[in-house]
Amino acid sequence: MSAPPTLRSLAKSLGVSRTTVSEALRGSACVRPETAERIRKVAEAAGYRINPLAGAVMSELRRSSSNTFRGVIALLVLDEPGRPAYANKFYHEITHGAMESAKKLGFKTESLTSSGKTGVSMSRLNQILDSRGIQGVVILPVYGDPDFSGLDWTRFAGVYTDYSIRKPALHSICPDHYRSLVRALQKLHERGYKRPGLFMHRHTDERLLGRWQGAFLAFQNSITEKRPVPPLVADEINVDNFKKWFARHNPDVVIGHQSEAIEWMQACGARVPQTHGFFCLNMLRQHVPCAGLEQRTALIGARAVESVVAMLHRNERGIPEISSLTTIPSRWMDGPTVKGNAQG
Repeated sequence: MSAPPTLRSLAKSLGVSRTTVSEALRGSACVRPETAERIRKVAEAAGYRINPLAGAVMSELRRSSSNTFRGVIALLVLDEPGRPAYANKFYHEITHGAMESAKKLGFKTESLTSSGKTGVSMSRLNQILDSRGIQGVVILPVYGDPDFSGLDWTRFAGVYTDYSIRKPALHSICPDHYRSLVRALQKLHERGYKRPGLFMHRHTDERLLGRWQGAFLAFQNSITEKRPVPPLVADEINVDNFKKWFARHNPDVVIGHQSEAIEWMQACGARVPQTHGFFCLNMLRQHVPCAGLEQRTALIGARAVESVVAMLHRNERGIPEISSLTTIPSRWMDGPTVKGNAQG
């Protein structure tokens, strides 16, 4: 039985250096395209399989003063001037979860910001990732329409930590918005709330392809309430349009992201939780103690890193032929704004 091909044996048969073979198989621009193509064909015919972590190992060892190696996973952030401030908490939790997971798997993470006024360009980002031997990429949520198509994805294994990305269509990991809200509505119903009302920004509803509103309407159709409360969906949720909606429909429990709505409800005469309840869709956005959903954001970061590392070990790089979506169920958190909670 012949020995499996190595970089050294391939270099000898091709009459080039071992470094040239390695750079060509990694897709480096340092090798002439015709030479790289010839090397790839010979390597494929010989049955050589690339170890995607080998380049990262050597790169890290060259840059490190110690002999301890830790693989690197890049956490990519798109610089967006219009991104709301509350997104920073979400980013912090995802990053923390990713770092902890990477540490357990023998990796470390490196945060990089792309585009916008303060970030690097996509072409420069390609160079940075290549020079540092980074092949694993986790993209943090983008408030607008994410576009990372400028990266050379033939070199990377990547995952997006939000609902959907089209440029390119990568695997995604995010909260299970639909199932989490349906379960929360069921629990609120069991506690005596019969006329739930949902409010949210139109942009939030659209970027999740209607998952929150879809769950709410589906639940309404499953109960026997004759006067269901229509959702309040607007470009901006403010005290004026909220109070008009609340006064007209009088939901017995209000569900949304903005805990400021508790004060707006009280201004309309509601006593929370005695006469009305409030439930927050994302506890990272609460300003006062309340009941709501913990979206397990740190777990999303951890699962993203685990997924990327698994792809690297399977020698999977590039845009997947069929992208998948992994959803993490949110956790109900009791609080003083609903009846029957552990605190009141």
